[in-house]
Amino acid sequence: MSTATTPIPGYLAGTWDIDPVHSDVSFTVRHMMVSKVRGRFGTFSGEIVTGEDLTGSSVTASIDAASIDTGNGQRDNHVRSADFFDVQNYPTWTFRSMGVRADGADLVVDGELTIKGVTRSVPLAVEVGGIGPDGSGGTRIGFSATTTIDRNDFGVDIKMPLDGSGVVVSDKVQIALEIEAVLRQE
Repeated sequence: MSTATTPIPGYLAGTWDIDPVHSDVSFTVRHMMVSKVRGRFGTFSGEIVTGEDLTGSSVTASIDAASIDTGNGQRDNHVRSADFFDVQNYPTWTFRSMGVRADGADLVVDGELTIKGVTRSVPLAVEVGGIGPDGSGGTRIGFSATTTIDRNDFGVDIKMPLDGSGVVVSDKVQIALEIEAVLRQE
């Protein structure tokens, strides 16, 4: 792994807790081959450990799969069912980083994502938003991260073909994270 060459103003090594009130875990999937449907998860948690060098950092996170919200209760209930997420048997998804690396001027967090008991390697393209004080005497850090997965790779493999050609729900799922975390006071 190469050392991240872009300095981050105010960078601190430490342990940070994800603030779910000021963070967002969302996704976008193509629907009916003509538009996109967006959704988010309302319940998640995690920990970020920033190392002395950024490439020595790590992250662990979990998502309550039942907390999906696409803005339509009927659709959400169907996605929670065994046809898609099977939250009865697989209520929690996890992400665990395996390394942080610089890719030119960009940062990538390589990790393992587990959905429905299936674990796959997933790279997250990461942008550090900043580090600074909050109004309560603490310190906050912000990140944006994106990746695209194939839902079939995780056992979310329902096939819903359209008449003629195409599918109701695309295989590719774009994931977007807006994460704000608070430095633990040791």
